[in-house]
Amino acid sequence: MSSIRCHLDELLAERAMSLVELSQRIGISVVNLSVLKNNRAKAIRFSTLLAICEELQCTIGELLDIDED
Repeated sequence: MSSIRCHLDELLAERAMSLVELSQRIGISVVNLSVLKNNRAKAIRFSTLLAICEELQCTIGELLDIDED
C-alpha cells in the first residue's frame, strides 16, 4: 500500500531551522507541523503547503513524496 511521506525533518535539518522557528515564521502551530513532520497528517491545506514551501524555499515534490511499500 502506498502512502505520502513528508520530508519536513530533512528540510529543516538542511536549513538548520527548528520546528518552532518554522512555526513562528509561517503562523502554523507547532502541533500541526509536528503531525505533518511525523507522517500522521490525514490532510493538509494548500495554504499550509504554500507557506511551508515558500519559507523553506522548496517545491512540494521536495516536501512530499509517495512512499510505495
